[in-house]
Amino acid sequence: MQNPRLADRYAKSLVDIAIEQNKLDALYSDMQGINALCNESKDFVMLMRSPVVKADKKNAVIKALFEGKIDHVTHTFLNLIINKGREYFLPEIASAFIAQYKKRNNITEVVLTTSEALDESMIANLKEKVLAQLQGQTIDLTTKVDPSLIGGFVLEANNNLFDASVIRDLNDIKKQFLKNEYVQDIR
Repeated sequence: MQNPRLADRYAKSLVDIAIEQNKLDALYSDMQGINALCNESKDFVMLMRSPVVKADKKNAVIKALFEGKIDHVTHTFLNLIINKGREYFLPEIASAFIAQYKKRNNITEVVLTTSEALDESMIANLKEKVLAQLQGQTIDLTTKVDPSLIGGFVLEANNNLFDASVIRDLNDIKKQFLKNEYVQDIR
């Protein structure tokens, strides 16, 4: 059960507090860690979403996991959402906070998918070219490997997709042969 409006409201409140206390970058780092934990540990998410586990037990888990590792503001925020019964939405709140931080700081998420892992010089070269196209924006580059591409790459940025993969070229050729525009239709 997702509730993006609730997540956005809590994330915006946390962003406002972070700006007020001049801790936006620290809280961004904390929320990235919490988001990573939620993505990697389904047990943690199930614990936070469990109606059987009481708030004091959940707070104890948060304390055990994060004490001394996250900012005091983040820790207080986590305790607040647990005490308000909103811990069910922790993964969505963390994602919404990260999205609001990136929007506020003009950071564009770029996903580069290749058929093989690229070396650092190729990634740096591609990053330069993407930065030149995105004029004045900072990019957050994520690389993925998908052998089914056969060769080339797929680049996603700002809801745009640039597909320069071999598999796409092969599929285009297949469509052309199936359509066969050069043969007159016989009726």
